[in-house]
Amino acid sequence: MDFIEIIVTLSGLGLAAFVIWYFFFSARRMVSAVSSSGGVQQVSITVKGGYSPDVVEVERGKPVQLSFYRDEENSCSEELLFPDFSIRRALPAFQTTLVELLPQQAGTFAFTCGMGMLRGRLVVR
Repeated sequence: MDFIEIIVTLSGLGLAAFVIWYFFFSARRMVSAVSSSGGVQQVSITVKGGYSPDVVEVERGKPVQLSFYRDEENSCSEELLFPDFSIRRALPAFQTTLVELLPQQAGTFAFTCGMGMLRGRLVVR
């Protein structure tokens, strides 16, 4: 192995490590839901190369309304899955889709795109 091959190999390993860190270990922005006068907890989430915010904190036993605005046409983000709540929704491009649910137990619940590449979490306290 010559010097150039070593440099290319090390660069590839470094980039792979960065991708793994970014998607699985980087710090996530958490947002707490805002309760409306009717007691519904509301959060707006933008879908563009990921979910922003990707961690949402809500209270147990109160209705939750998540507004997903899909700001792209990427095919990966055209579907939303909440497996623990048996929710599957199409997210039309450049439109807002409401997802309503009532979390009955505390815990952390994942939501993803249809391909599982975009990930978020609903934290119920």
